[in-house]
Amino acid sequence: MPIIYHKQMIRAPVELCFDLARNVDVHTKTTAKTKEKAVDGVTKGLLEQGDTVTWEATHFGIKQRLTAKVTYMEKPYMFIDVMQKGAFHSFTHKHQFVEEKGSTIMIDTFEYKAPFGLIGIVANKLFLEKYMTDFIATRAKELKKIAESAI
Repeated sequence: MPIIYHKQMIRAPVELCFDLARNVDVHTKTTAKTKEKAVDGVTKGLLEQGDTVTWEATHFGIKQRLTAKVTYMEKPYMFIDVMQKGAFHSFTHKHQFVEEKGSTIMIDTFEYKAPFGLIGIVANKLFLEKYMTDFIATRAKELKKIAESAI
């Protein structure tokens, strides 16, 4: 299974970064390019352990829905969400937050399996891994802007 690993330094307290990362409204702002919005489950505010959210977004010109569940949370250092239903065969997204000298290192670890068997493996090599890496990095940069402008 491919794993995408991304680190982002944010000059903001760990508690703020953690709360922004699990805020449904902020998620929508940081994924504006794909027109992502919450359409079921928790659709506003902060996600907690056990919560589910269904996102609707446009990827590759196709409107899609994906439902994820927060399966683990250790405030304010980590939460994990796991796809319940959606375009991937499966994914687990670990969000970690490490305090460092008044700043926060936000670490995304996104482990996934593409759909469609062999075709999915080829698609992953051709474009999916790069697309998902760019998606995660762009969201992290947007979250950084929001966090740093809030302090």
